[in-house]
Amino acid sequence: MSEPIPQRPARSEASVGVVQALVAYGLWGLMPLLFAAMAPAAAFEIVSWRIVFGLVFCAVAILATRSWLRTRSLLVQPRVMGVMGVAAGLILVNWTVYVLATTTGHTVEAALGYFINPLVTIALGVLVLRERLRPLQWTAVGISVLAVVVIAVGYGQMPWIALVLAFSFGSYGLVKKRVGGTVDALSGLTIETVWLLPLAVGTLVVLGVTGLGGGVTFTSEGWPHALVTVLTGPATAVPLLLFASSARRVSLSTLGLTQYLAPVMQLLVGVLVQHEPMSASRWVGFGIVWLALVVLTVDSFTAARRGARRDVVPEPA
Repeated sequence: MSEPIPQRPARSEASVGVVQALVAYGLWGLMPLLFAAMAPAAAFEIVSWRIVFGLVFCAVAILATRSWLRTRSLLVQPRVMGVMGVAAGLILVNWTVYVLATTTGHTVEAALGYFINPLVTIALGVLVLRERLRPLQWTAVGISVLAVVVIAVGYGQMPWIALVLAFSFGSYGLVKKRVGGTVDALSGLTIETVWLLPLAVGTLVVLGVTGLGGGVTFTSEGWPHALVTVLTGPATAVPLLLFASSARRVSLSTLGLTQYLAPVMQLLVGVLVQHEPMSASRWVGFGIVWLALVVLTVDSFTAARRGARRDVVPEPA
């Protein structure tokens, strides 16, 4: 008889999940450096290659994991394809604005977008899903609105980049929630990039023919530039797959804490590497956002602890 395969202890599973989440958010936090290394490629070329090589990576991953039957079954479901088409449009907006921001000296504002994203997600839950918020959640949302007002006054205009990034990614998560139990991470990313592939190829053709934005630089800047461009594929897919695996292993409270790593790293890249200015109003605005996130985190842990207590209290006979 063969010996039974030992099961991984729950604590070990959670540790693996935390490491996966930290690596995923760390890679997302370093993404501005990858886009900077792709210079002189412009934002629309970067996004287009990200789609093309992201799909190539997904295809290889599907072959390696032998999950083509599952992906093919999703491709013939009209409802799933419709929802994933909407998700593809939202993630295209998010990617394009993010790449434009990080390649034109607005990495700090992009980081702000991902700091306020959890709060926007909560607001969307109230507005769209009619969810009820606890008092501390309302407090966190109110504080975040104050932060946007303070930053807008300091800028002299609304922080549109941050708001578009936060709302596009929050809406993307909301749409993905509709098919979360049906579509796995790899199949979902594959279907989204299939939707976006014609637009990406069309953009590359237009850039190559017209020379707009410097044209297509993939083959004209040497093999190191071409290699970095190809790496946008795994750089897009790997963090998402790690995140999906982590979400199955750790609690939402733990996952919620690790998500702040990405905007912290983006902020550091913007200030320390790209030398973007941080005025007093920016620091005040970011400080208010961080206060809102502290309130939100405290509320999450309090709610989780109350839920755990209810689970262990025996029911009366």
